Amino acid sequence: MATKQARIAIVGGGVSGATTALYLGQMGVDVTLFEREKSLVSGPPFCHLHAGGNLYREISDAQCITLLKQSIDFLRYYPFIVDYRPTVIAIPTEDKGDPNDLLPRLELLVEEYRAHIIKDPANKVLGAPEEYYRIYTKEMMEHLCQRDIVSKPKHFDEWMIPVAKQIDFEKVKFPLILVQEYGLNLFRLAAGVSLALEALASVTLRLETPVTQVAKHNDRWDITYTHNGQTYTESFDYLVNAAGFRTGRIDDMVGVPCQSMVEFKAAYVSKWEGCCDTLWPEVIFHGERGTPRGMGQFTPYPEGYFQLHGMTKEITLYEDGLVTSTKLSCQPQLKPDFIEKIERSWRTEEVEMRTRNAIGHLSRYIPAFADAKVGSKPLFGAQQIPGSDPTLRVAEVSFPAAGYARCEIVKVSSVLDMVDAILKKLAKEGLRDDATPQRDLSYLQHLDETRLTYHAEEIALMRSYPAALSGRTVPKSTL
Repeated sequence: MATKQARIAIVGGGVSGATTALYLGQMGVDVTLFEREKSLVSGPPFCHLHAGGNLYREISDAQCITLLKQSIDFLRYYPFIVDYRPTVIAIPTEDKGDPNDLLPRLELLVEEYRAHIIKDPANKVLGAPEEYYRIYTKEMMEHLCQRDIVSKPKHFDEWMIPVAKQIDFEKVKFPLILVQEYGLNLFRLAAGVSLALEALASVTLRLETPVTQVAKHNDRWDITYTHNGQTYTESFDYLVNAAGFRTGRIDDMVGVPCQSMVEFKAAYVSKWEGCCDTLWPEVIFHGERGTPRGMGQFTPYPEGYFQLHGMTKEITLYEDGLVTSTKLSCQPQLKPDFIEKIERSWRTEEVEMRTRNAIGHLSRYIPAFADAKVGSKPLFGAQQIPGSDPTLRVAEVSFPAAGYARCEIVKVSSVLDMVDAILKKLAKEGLRDDATPQRDLSYLQHLDETRLTYHAEEIALMRSYPAALSGRTVPKSTL
């Protein structure tokens, strides 16, 4: 039985830390969130819901089933960041894969989705189960190619028209597969969660406040931090390490065992003037990670902006960009060039070169896209991956010491399972009376769309990105 109000310290204001603060704060828990940057959710870019793991054919069915469940939960908790447009999966002709090999997994996910809806009708957030995916033969695409572009697509076929008109049929295998894999907007999440936290009396939000030391004293955590040139120390009953790629630094201070990796990645921002008035689905071209034919991701934003991934070492992945912890330190050490990018700036010539590489990678399949230009600096960051498997996609949290949680999410959709586990641990350690998950959505009632949109644009511009990247092409589902 909890006898007093416990004080919780959360180090790191990315998706993990901010969501933990919001979730617990709405329960009245006394939370202090420390974030070293000027705004929340400033870590590695994310752009998909990952509703079933369809982007990653190499992961297990079990991981896909978990991602589906977590994505439903995430969409219900953060509906204001969702871009309701589908995703198209294409397999290049030079790839060893067969599109038909994806169908058994998709059918498995349909049944899993149907079961979630039976359990709770509110889980029907990805459309009808029978419309979770649709296949398109070459003949169907040739027919769609003759149709006019629809300014506001409402049906699957209408979403596929620009793909049919622009994709090189000789460069992909058929059928193509359209999946209810929606987009996520990180700037809207940063804006919305900031506004929600500022309205909670139980949450103290400390921005531009790096934590410099952690020490255990009489079963409490002494957290030392700096702000505006001054150093302070406060004591807390529980510590949540949500420091992202710097998680190992806190682990070292605490003195716990660890094994993890850190990977630096970047997604490139392009502007395609010839496509400003056309709404696209996202298009994924499968490929083998780390090879010159690595997976390509073509992610649409308003005003003709597209975010691009190419899972090659000339685009998204980097030589020496994946590092591991050692016996001497939990913190994997990225080379100075990566730290320079994260903490200061990119070299203009590198932005130009890698963005052009990304445009070239995608224009092999969408020839007209070769006319696209550099849209801005990349979206980038370093990501923590627990353990030793760089293909891991499902992870939540670990508890290597009493009073201490280490956040380990790889995909943002895993964050609610993570917080549920932390809540149960707080109860087990006598810091909460109730361990029942409470997905409280009442905070949404206080998020004014006009204010949210303005703040999201403000954050994008503050980080030197086009304001258009803070917008959604489809704000509510028409599918």
